[in-house]
Amino acid sequence: MIAAFRKTAETFQADAKTLPQRNFVSPEIFAAEREKIFSRQWVLVGHQSQLAEPGDYFLAEVAGESLIVAKDQRSTIRAFYNVCRHRGARLCEEQNGHTAVIQCSYHAWTYALDGRLIGAPHMDETPGFNKAEYPLKPARLGLWEGFIFVNLADCPIPLEEWFAPLAGKFSRWDLGALRSAKRIEYDVRANWKLMFQNYSECYHCLGVHPELSKISPYDSAENDLTKGPFLGGFMRIASDKSLTLSGNACALPVGDFGDEDFRFVFYYSIFPNMLVSLHPDYVMVHQLEPQSPERTLIFCDWFFNPEAFERSDFDPNDAIEFWDIVNKQDWRVCELSQQGISSRAYEPGPYSARESIPAAWDREYLRHIN
Repeated sequence: MIAAFRKTAETFQADAKTLPQRNFVSPEIFAAEREKIFSRQWVLVGHQSQLAEPGDYFLAEVAGESLIVAKDQRSTIRAFYNVCRHRGARLCEEQNGHTAVIQCSYHAWTYALDGRLIGAPHMDETPGFNKAEYPLKPARLGLWEGFIFVNLADCPIPLEEWFAPLAGKFSRWDLGALRSAKRIEYDVRANWKLMFQNYSECYHCLGVHPELSKISPYDSAENDLTKGPFLGGFMRIASDKSLTLSGNACALPVGDFGDEDFRFVFYYSIFPNMLVSLHPDYVMVHQLEPQSPERTLIFCDWFFNPEAFERSDFDPNDAIEFWDIVNKQDWRVCELSQQGISSRAYEPGPYSARESIPAAWDREYLRHIN
């Protein structure tokens, strides 16, 4: 399979520099990012395994909006603004749960999970009132490889068209069938773009990630997506090793791989808020939720073959604890970067040839924000 991921020619711009300070600290720039990027692009909010049964729901925040993502009684996954159509009260407060209906705690207006208003006490006394005219306001939702995306734009590019460049690329991992064994939420005091830039290079790995570098050589990266909203490639894993604390595979393979492909891990960033790491025995996904110019929530999930959960030798913590160490190392240097960039002494610095993907990510970001 590795032949499908061969390195493509990279055009590194020798004069490429990091972004100006304002892009990391300005409230005005952050507001523009919400409007021009997070309100118009397909944004990751979760995975279909979070909604196992009809009636399951979770809340998602996109561009400052609270959304209810729920599976209705026909097993259709839908997204609605978390706003009552009566006087605008917030409907759901719990982050996730199971419910037969969505009911407003203010005046008990009640909605079916497909968004229809099915109960409005005493409104039959209001001349001309018609429940059919007051369903929950929907947000556009789509599924890609089992992951749930929403788009707040009025007329967004269709999800299938947006992800067309990745058609079939990850099919070996059967991402839609995987289950999360653990989610860790990280509250990072740094701008969301710094996480993308950090994720997209291993120039820092030898000094920052000694545990990772022992198993996966920092200079082994080869990139096959080098421009546009999807960026990344693969790195090598030491023979017979896995990216775990023990160095051993912790679960059944997540896909049908040949022997050669057990020696690679694939890292891709999907604009604007998804980082996906594809390993032979698990898949790790980071979902970013920018809170301010200097604060980002990150939800990290570890997905495994569903059959692995039934085995006595299943040890997801071997991978989770390994990456929790690596993640915290990354968040620390991102926070140090934020602190330094906020200084009057900061000015854009030159990217190295090993940072061609962060430079490419910056170009894609500027294309959307400018």
